[in-house]
Amino acid sequence: METVTESEHRANQTLSPPGASRVKTEVVVITGASAGVGRATVRAFAKRGACIGLLARGRDGLEAAKKEVEQLGGQALVCVTDTSDSGQVEAAAAAVEREFGPIDIWVNNAMVSVFSPVIEMKPEEYKRVTEVTYLGYVWGTMAALKSMRARNKGVIIQVGSALAYRGIPLQSAYCAAKHAIQGFVDSLRTELLHDRSKVRVCMVQMPALNTPQFRWVRSRLPNKAQPVPPIFQPEVAADAILYAATHNKREVYVGAPTVVAIVGNKIAPRIADWYLSRRGYRSQQLTGEPEDKGRPDNLMAPLRGDYGAHGVFDDRSKDFSWQFWVDKNRNWLMGLAGVGLGLAWWLRRKPNSPGCSS
Repeated sequence: METVTESEHRANQTLSPPGASRVKTEVVVITGASAGVGRATVRAFAKRGACIGLLARGRDGLEAAKKEVEQLGGQALVCVTDTSDSGQVEAAAAAVEREFGPIDIWVNNAMVSVFSPVIEMKPEEYKRVTEVTYLGYVWGTMAALKSMRARNKGVIIQVGSALAYRGIPLQSAYCAAKHAIQGFVDSLRTELLHDRSKVRVCMVQMPALNTPQFRWVRSRLPNKAQPVPPIFQPEVAADAILYAATHNKREVYVGAPTVVAIVGNKIAPRIADWYLSRRGYRSQQLTGEPEDKGRPDNLMAPLRGDYGAHGVFDDRSKDFSWQFWVDKNRNWLMGLAGVGLGLAWWLRRKPNSPGCSS
């Protein structure tokens, strides 16, 4: 794990005059911060003026993310970290706390994946996806707990997926990792409740997102991979992560397709099996765009360059989720509905005014 020099960040800080009160700034750690959902989430917290520990393997993307944070009014510490290595994750957490103070919010998001039928997968590929996409979350959570439990406060966000409940073809390693995270979170949550801890943990289940991963993951598909439509922009995911971090939620679903996949699978899993067996292959591939055989991927090592937050599906992606908007605003919507029902009841019971006759 490498970090930029602390003096670079202190030079950008404005010191309060002696005796003046200082407002505590959020200290946030985001794994997978260099691209995709992580990058969009970095921007969302930077707009709040947060101090952010940026964790990922690729320095190019991290340095670009750091510049964005500073332009948006926050502060950032670059930590080149392979989250599959618990020692590197712990070292990054310690560096963030030395630079900015106690960690308030930890967002586990880093992932790798392989698009391939099970029969063609290799043992080392399952191992690598599990180490990053599942165990990386475990190591991140443990590092966060070391800081948060002592202070009895803090929030840990696990970036999940509808695939944490419903596996689909061609992504067995990724689906298995997301299922594992779900079980891990349930166990952890019960332990925190048992200990009467005020540390919160929330899993945010995502829909298909327009991120760069579909052009850098390892793939054995004949055509280029795509998210299963409908597709949402990563800013929708970032908004949900920020909401989960600042509201007391057990779990957050993002997008109507996520709700349909999770609830539908509970009600009729055999129908989901049948549907995915017939539509799951084609829906994950772009017809007419053959995969580039032998292209580099990021499974074992990061790719050079800055990939930003968005993938190549901007023209097909939604930047708003009505389902999530309703979920966020359900309290006042229910209150408004109650007022409307009460008014309707009152109008129905109100006696008609006596008419006039000549």
